[in-house]
Amino acid sequence: MVTRRTILGSSAAASAAALLVGAPGAANANPSATATAAPTPTATASAPTAAGAAQVLRAQAAIRAVDTAMQQNYDTLKADLTTHLSPVVVVFNDAQGGLYTLVVNGQQQAVHPAGVVFEMAKAIAHTPLGIYTVIAPYLSNQVPAWHSTDIDPHDLAMVAFDGPGTDWIPPLQAFSATLATARQQLAAAQLPPDLQTSCANIIDGAQQFIAQATRSQYVDMKSFETYTGSVYEDIRTNMYYASQAQIDGVTALMNQWRAQLGPTAWSELYVVVLEMWTTSVKNQNSIIIRNLMDPAQVDSHLIDLSTAETPADPVATALDNLARIVQDNIAAEMVFCTDQTLADALKGTEDLLSEEILQLLGGTGGTPSPTATAATTATAAVAAATQGVCPYQGRAARA
Repeated sequence: MVTRRTILGSSAAASAAALLVGAPGAANANPSATATAAPTPTATASAPTAAGAAQVLRAQAAIRAVDTAMQQNYDTLKADLTTHLSPVVVVFNDAQGGLYTLVVNGQQQAVHPAGVVFEMAKAIAHTPLGIYTVIAPYLSNQVPAWHSTDIDPHDLAMVAFDGPGTDWIPPLQAFSATLATARQQLAAAQLPPDLQTSCANIIDGAQQFIAQATRSQYVDMKSFETYTGSVYEDIRTNMYYASQAQIDGVTALMNQWRAQLGPTAWSELYVVVLEMWTTSVKNQNSIIIRNLMDPAQVDSHLIDLSTAETPADPVATALDNLARIVQDNIAAEMVFCTDQTLADALKGTEDLLSEEILQLLGGTGGTPSPTATAATTATAAVAAATQGVCPYQGRAARA
């Protein structure tokens, strides 16, 4: 039976043969071959006419139109489906611990569950990072010995793009003024005693570092790390309070929504968590939510969605992506009814061509190995054996 694989294999072999014949020195590849003069081009080998070239372009455009029409219909279905997605919780990670939006039958309810303690603890814990972002361009681009295995020299060279100088002084003094105001108001913020103490230590240490740096008009890694090391335990205290506040707030909200929806709707709940790449693995909101969803559905219904930049409308972005996921879940089983592997790829995060490309590259790239070729042949044989088997007529054949 002729399959897509055998066609590809024949085409590749024909192309290789053509290249071998036309390659410089190909006539000398056989030691017994005799040199002959290159054939004189004949009229039949002339370049295609303008009319022929135009016909090729028209044919290619007609073929492209098939995919264009599919994409248009796909987008129409996706746009319509977004209005029918329910129930859905969209989580947008922000400075307040995450904006949670419940979408039910087109109605939205948005809440910041983490609370004020989370926001206060995290804000002050960011103090060292605030200093770093000001001084980083003016650091030495030489990796110190104690960081020889931790810091990439090229990364440091790109971050320290200005080199030694003093232009960091005005913005650092401005940040110091912001810290001073926060320190003055710290006692009135009604924070837990341990958290208030750790926040005070972080700010006071920062002010000492800034004062010393501005006096000497010099910043370096060693002095900065002396400061950050001295407040490490205080930062961990802030992290504890932020984490506990987020767990308590998210748990209370999700339990409230679970009671509101009822057990059946809750088991059907999709949760889409939008996050930047830098927090897309072990995202704090995803970790908490995972423990609160239906265990049988969580792996397929909790979706971590990395965003390249902050979306203007997080809910619209989440629903647009979720619509694609939901419609592909159904399309996968119907389009690839004879190949569960491809169906799972379409339903998941794999590109449909990924396995094909890996096999052609020998698994890890480069020339296909004999083992990869054998695997490809075996896969083709299985595909040929199951051709024409549709789950509608006999799903057991796919097992």
